[in-house]
Amino acid sequence: MSGTSIATNPFLEKLKTRDLSQPTKLTEPGTDPGFVGFVSNPKCHVFKNSASPKLGALRNVFTVLEHRCPDYVEPDRWQQAIADGRTFLARWGDQARALGWTARDLFGLLAVPEHAKPSFNRLSRYDETGLIWLLEGRTVVALTATSAAIQSPSGNITIYRKLNKPATAWGS
Repeated sequence: MSGTSIATNPFLEKLKTRDLSQPTKLTEPGTDPGFVGFVSNPKCHVFKNSASPKLGALRNVFTVLEHRCPDYVEPDRWQQAIADGRTFLARWGDQARALGWTARDLFGLLAVPEHAKPSFNRLSRYDETGLIWLLEGRTVVALTATSAAIQSPSGNITIYRKLNKPATAWGS
C-alpha cells in the first residue's frame, strides 16, 4: 500500500491536541455549580462519555470524589462519603436522578474562600453540604423530590430537605 495515505480523522486529531487546561462542558461555569465547587481544581476534567448512561453527572462527580479527597475535608470524612455514596447510588441513584437531585444536592461542598485558613472546614455549613456528606454511615430509607429520610442505627429518622434548608439565626 505504498504511495497511499491514510486519511486522518479530524476528531481524533482534536483529542490529540486538546488543551486540558480548558474546561469541558461539565466544568464550564453555570453548567453545574456543585461540580465546579466540589472539584476545586481547574485542571480536573470529567468527560461526558465516562458517565453511566443512567446516572450521568451524578456518576461523574462520584468518580471524581472517589479519586481525590476534596481540599479542606478530613480524609476519614472523605472515606465515609465514598462508602455512603456507593451505597446511596446503588440503591437510590436512578430515583434521585429521576426526581431531579443534582450533583450539588448530593455531593455539594462549601466553596473554598480565596484566602482560606488552615482550619477552614468545607463541611461546616449545613446549607451548603450535600446529602452524602451528612449520612456518616446512616441509611436513606425514603427519597422524594425535595427530601430524604435518613435512619440512624437506633431507628430514629432524620429528614434532610434539599430545598428550603433552615435559615441561620442571623439571616433570612
